[in-house]
Amino acid sequence: MNSLKTTVLLATMSALLIGASGILFGGSRGALIGIVLAAVMNLSSWFYSDKIALAAYGAQPVSRDQAPHLYAMLERLCDRAGMPVPALHVIPSPMANAFATGRDPEHAAVAVTEGIVQILPEDELAAVIAHELTHIRNRDTLTQAVAATIAGAISYLAQAAMWFGGGRDRNSNPIAGLLALLLAPVAATVIQLGISRTREFSADAGAAELTGDPMALARALKRLEMMSDATRLEGNPAFAPLLIINPSAKDWLRNLFSTHPSTESRIAALSRLANR
Repeated sequence: MNSLKTTVLLATMSALLIGASGILFGGSRGALIGIVLAAVMNLSSWFYSDKIALAAYGAQPVSRDQAPHLYAMLERLCDRAGMPVPALHVIPSPMANAFATGRDPEHAAVAVTEGIVQILPEDELAAVIAHELTHIRNRDTLTQAVAATIAGAISYLAQAAMWFGGGRDRNSNPIAGLLALLLAPVAATVIQLGISRTREFSADAGAAELTGDPMALARALKRLEMMSDATRLEGNPAFAPLLIINPSAKDWLRNLFSTHPSTESRIAALSRLANR
């Protein structure tokens, strides 16, 4: 079901891109050039996203000798998942968080903060790492890259329309053009964040499968939620969707622009899995 939702959201973004392009530029060749340039820039960013994300949070690679316990946990979960062991990084921060990055399972990394390693019990830490491994196994980074590419193209179109006055088609509707100019980038961002939230539910379910204990992740999420101030990591906000948890939204508007579903809804979904 979550894969279907992601497909629908990506298709909606594509339709939004095509519609905004037609309204703003009336089929102008300049719009096509802008789409291509935006796609190239976003895909280039995705190709190097692992290095950029790790650098953004100051993650440092650690060897097996430096973190034997973490490596043993990582290898055990990867063996269950039937996937290569990703590179392991530690973020020198007391904040409690974790993320995975990389374009595919063969080029991936898992990063955990010093804080989350110290705070979480072993079963909860294993559940968090299993969540991140599921993101890698499901190629969620690729999904996010496609979403970012389309959203970036829409934003570029809006900016180009502001700079160059949009299309020159005399039959075009100026009101429709203004609405597309103002609303298309916002709509693209909302849909992109919706995709991110959908993938979180899939990763939670994958973690429950790998550990065999859905409530371990539920307990970890609840613990991190209670320490929400300690889950904030200083870094590029573009990488916020990668983190295991962000402070939850308190109202519908903030939830609309949240990178993650509410912790309550994630715990409820895990509880349903545990009750099966």
